[in-house]
Amino acid sequence: MQAAELFEQKIKPTVVARRLRVSMKSACQWHQLWRDGGVQALASRGPSGSRCRLSPCCLEKLAAYLDEARPPTAGWRTRCGLRRG
Repeated sequence: MQAAELFEQKIKPTVVARRLRVSMKSACQWHQLWRDGGVQALASRGPSGSRCRLSPCCLEKLAAYLDEARPPTAGWRTRCGLRRG
């Protein structure tokens, strides 16, 4: 919502991009959305992309595998010895 506040102050998308550390393309898209629909148009619509296609069973198996594959919290072995994490 910082972008909307800046646009309301008549600050140009180039300056908004620099201040918010985003690409110029994103700032211009936000500006267009803001002009067309106001602050509500900039509200998050949730995560983008397609939904996960894995079944709950597969997700459980993946989580278990990843838990086993994680390095221990105290560190992990490298060719040069133990590295602290």
